[in-house]
Amino acid sequence: MSDVITFYDIPSIKGISWSPNTWKTRLALNFKGIPYKTVWVEYPDIEALSKEIGAAPTGVKGDGSPSYTLPAIYDPKTKKAISDSQNIAEYLDATYPSTPTLFSAGTLTLQIAFQEAFTTAALGNLFAPLLQESGFILNERSAVYFRQTREATYGKKLEEFSPLGAVRDEHWKKTQAGFSTVAGWIQKSGGLYVMGDKASYADLSIAAWVLWVRQVRGASSADYQNILTWDSGFWGKYLAALDKYTTPDA
Repeated sequence: MSDVITFYDIPSIKGISWSPNTWKTRLALNFKGIPYKTVWVEYPDIEALSKEIGAAPTGVKGDGSPSYTLPAIYDPKTKKAISDSQNIAEYLDATYPSTPTLFSAGTLTLQIAFQEAFTTAALGNLFAPLLQESGFILNERSAVYFRQTREATYGKKLEEFSPLGAVRDEHWKKTQAGFSTVAGWIQKSGGLYVMGDKASYADLSIAAWVLWVRQVRGASSADYQNILTWDSGFWGKYLAALDKYTTPDA
């Protein structure tokens, strides 16, 4: 296995992948059928790991220092480390052109724009309850780090992001409305997917965000099961068609 891509992911207490951003890369690797091995990295270790393998920072902290995040991969074929899910997806298409294509010719810009539109339309209100609950499914070291950094960034405790009751209900109501908007966009393609009859990276990106709900709340939870029924069952069909790419960690 030393000659396959190493994929760096963040573990949960369930021992499974949960982060929507790392799921984007896991789905892309599975979609393309590229062999890989997973290395689990706790939050406090991400920066040191990134520097060790030569993965570039993906942002800037409040103090102006570089910020390192996952996903990241290391490809022994090219001896390159790549960070950021979008960068990784583009790298995989460029480096492994004989595998299924994430960005068919002429669609890269459109797919990036679609992901941005999806974020604006559907994720704003999903973010609060899921970010809050993500902190409770992490191993101890990561849970402490997650709480400290998120509470420092947003100026409130995790439990205050989306408290149960009217606030949580409103978050889910607005999330459903946003997903309905996106479903309308996809249905205009004339097929099941964003680009029509063929799945693409934009679809995997959407699926990754819904997998966040499934992994954090549970596949049998009311929240996840409700999503499957939205828009006359559109989301259930959509996710079922993409579910084959969730193995082996769903």
